[in-house]
Amino acid sequence: MQVTRRRRFRKDHFFVLPGRRAGRRATLATACITAVAVATGTAFATTHQFGTDRVGEVTADGQVISSDQYIAPYGDRLVIDNGKIMASRVSPDGGHLAASIADGDASLVVVDLKTGRVQQRVGKAKTDDLHLTDGTVGQEAPVYSPDGSQLWLGQLDGYTKFTVNADGSLANPVKVAIPADGAKHALASGAVFSADGSTVYAAVNGQNRVVAINAATGAIEHSWTVGNAPRGIAQVGRKLYVGNEGGRPAGSDDDTINSYGTPVVADPDTGATTTGTVSVIDLGDPAAAVGSIDVGLHPTTLYAKNGALFVTDTGSDEVSVIDTAQDKVVQSISTKPWPEASVGYEPDAVTLTDDGRLLVTLGRANAVAVYRYSGAQEPVGYVGLLPTDYFPTEITTVGSTVVVSNTRGIDARRPNSTGAHNTHDTTSSLTRFTLPGDREIRSQTAKVFRQNGWTNGAVQTAGQHKAKPVPVPARIGDPSTIKHVFLIVKENRTYDQLFGDLSKGNGDPKLAQFGVNVTPNQHALAEQFGLYDNTYDIGTNSAEGHNWLMQADNPEYTESSAGEYERSYDTEDDGLGHQRSGFLWTGAQAAGQDVRDFGEFHQFLTKPDGANWQNLYCDAKTMDATGQDTAYPLNSSSPIPSLNSVSVPGFPKFDLDVPDQYRFQIWKQDFEQNGPANLNMLWLSSDHTGGPAGPAAQVADNDLAVGRIVDEISHSEYWKDSAVFVVEDDSQAGLDHVDGHRAPIQIISPWAQHGAVDSRYYSQITMVRTIEQILGIHPMNQKDSAATPMATAFTDKPDFAPFTAVPNRTPLTDGLKTPPSCGLDVPGQQDRRAEAAPVTTAPPAAERVVADQWDAWKSKQHLTGPNAAPDRANPAQMNHLTWYQTHDWTTPYPGESEILAPNDVPGAYLPSAENDG
Repeated sequence: MQVTRRRRFRKDHFFVLPGRRAGRRATLATACITAVAVATGTAFATTHQFGTDRVGEVTADGQVISSDQYIAPYGDRLVIDNGKIMASRVSPDGGHLAASIADGDASLVVVDLKTGRVQQRVGKAKTDDLHLTDGTVGQEAPVYSPDGSQLWLGQLDGYTKFTVNADGSLANPVKVAIPADGAKHALASGAVFSADGSTVYAAVNGQNRVVAINAATGAIEHSWTVGNAPRGIAQVGRKLYVGNEGGRPAGSDDDTINSYGTPVVADPDTGATTTGTVSVIDLGDPAAAVGSIDVGLHPTTLYAKNGALFVTDTGSDEVSVIDTAQDKVVQSISTKPWPEASVGYEPDAVTLTDDGRLLVTLGRANAVAVYRYSGAQEPVGYVGLLPTDYFPTEITTVGSTVVVSNTRGIDARRPNSTGAHNTHDTTSSLTRFTLPGDREIRSQTAKVFRQNGWTNGAVQTAGQHKAKPVPVPARIGDPSTIKHVFLIVKENRTYDQLFGDLSKGNGDPKLAQFGVNVTPNQHALAEQFGLYDNTYDIGTNSAEGHNWLMQADNPEYTESSAGEYERSYDTEDDGLGHQRSGFLWTGAQAAGQDVRDFGEFHQFLTKPDGANWQNLYCDAKTMDATGQDTAYPLNSSSPIPSLNSVSVPGFPKFDLDVPDQYRFQIWKQDFEQNGPANLNMLWLSSDHTGGPAGPAAQVADNDLAVGRIVDEISHSEYWKDSAVFVVEDDSQAGLDHVDGHRAPIQIISPWAQHGAVDSRYYSQITMVRTIEQILGIHPMNQKDSAATPMATAFTDKPDFAPFTAVPNRTPLTDGLKTPPSCGLDVPGQQDRRAEAAPVTTAPPAAERVVADQWDAWKSKQHLTGPNAAPDRANPAQMNHLTWYQTHDWTTPYPGESEILAPNDVPGAYLPSAENDG
């Protein structure tokens, strides 16, 4: 294996990647593809190959990324430092590629494929070559007219039509509006031109219809009702085919769940959709009834060639092949290369080469699957896999060259001026290559297996003979010394923000916004139970982070929705965001374990009059002093039946008008009355910041709640067989000098290692797999199947010493404009060795005007009240505000020379959740 040394990725043009020789394990890995191997009896599959490598490091197997994977793509790479590619399309002459972009400084980029450079940027940023007022982009690719003279970009309520200049650049943007239908936006999705270029046929995703638009005037000339959530679209002769990701319309006897105001047919336990269809429109007779073909789950991309229509059934991990002469599925191609897991590879694009090789991108495997194809009726022959960059989402051929668009490129490694990293430093990439012969493809298959950690015997179940109980059993179903797992989910902090002040870990004290005087409990927990300084959250934001924790994946639907986040953001209330294999809690139930949920994956919250932050803070103090019930009973719930049945409705979901001290009291009463379940999930969200109290006060509130929960558990009869996992849903709200995805985690148990600094690479996926292994839960998909449980974080020599919560040092009421009726919080005796706890001070006179502008900005962000939801605020602006507040308006944001007004923040153009920022 050739070792790749560190190198700087050259910006905006292709370069040749280093050698591609097969590793010595090629024979073993290739054999794993075709036959399920016999269990070897080893304790764990050796899927944990990272050691103490950090995200961003380049190793013999490739660059380490935050999702338990390496990347080292086959071919040449162009890194695009403008955000994530949502979808792309090559111009008819093969000279240019237009890619829609999200989470960056452009909405659209044009790449000159001849020079391998980004030629033009289009979007809302001041630095863009062509300016747009709407920065949203849809799920599907922009589309060129047949003669290449026009390009249409799908956006929130219609398209933007561009003129394509002779040099491939874009000009003259014109909005083509598709009106909203009440609360349902148009959500323009896939589109295709008629052969003569006069008409654009467009899937209107939010309204379950397809429209014919006059390409010259923008007038809607016809509309057809199709299935739920139409996405991909293709024309074959006089027929138009449309993939409906949400499947067929529901009947009166169907179990359903909501998806953007439409009831979709769904599994009553998991809430996942159970149908997928392709609608067939007869363009020769527009009044004819729309036909329907059943395919697999989540049909996304449609690609037609040689009388066949290929449909990527992303949720089923298959490709349906439709004979367009019969309008019938004639074969389903499995895209499950690793026999240990049948879920989670996420095929999302397909193309057919002229020499008969079918290429399918596997988004979650960072690979292209190659098949021999001889015709729609003939079974394909599997050849192997080629590695790509992070999450390939489009594939096409330009002559003999294959071009792949990778949504996440090289992970969140975009250069910036701060000298540190944030999860929104997202990249994307194009990779291109000449398709090699079968022998080379098979050798590259071994590389893909290594990069994903796919090994023989990764998932082993208990044998006939009961093993001795250990903290993390070797086989699923073997006994554990741990019976009660508590998963505490917090919001949005990086490792450096909390633990950068700890000299014994790999921290940067300059980035420690919430050090020991704000988070004394988490610091004390790190001292007692160990410090983990090389652990990563995978998601960019909350929409992704909670999915990674509850599903061990962020399904393709959420990945591809990031350009507008209008159909759904957090996917609790959207069946399209749920994988067919269920959630962590449904897996626990299937394993015979009981579950108790406190707010996690809840969507709805009702509060009585007067239930504001101040009153709930006082109510929590009264509950603590008297043990009586709350005076403000809240009701929090989920649209997913299997979760509602195990939830405590009085524990509120995300709402920054609810202090975490109140949440602690609701949990404490339930714990003392009912005891714990085997799996207990809690969402403590005050450390998101943005509520009535100041940011340091909110993080201190969160920290104290964590400390008191651990105190309660560790002084109970359940401590001897309990483990508490504390994790952020994501780490987007700050900077970290190693990587923006690096986050503070804690593992607290008599059976956890004590006092150590653990610098092994871990991730949210390895944490989920550890919980599964302890409770006997079968992994949900290929991601947690491949992950190694964190057995190294535990010991077989327990230390039963309890944890005693540390009083807060930062006043919990600091920063309030209206004090609570029970009085301001005055922390007790301070640790004399500590610095003075932070207290909000008025901005200096020179910054009062800009501070007032920030106050006005914050008031519009919907962080509290009936529509409160995480991440509604623009992330770049929110991070700047938190920085200014925690530094008393005296210190510019890292990499900047002055304190900026909201609209002057770099990244102020980024769309926030549901475009409600």
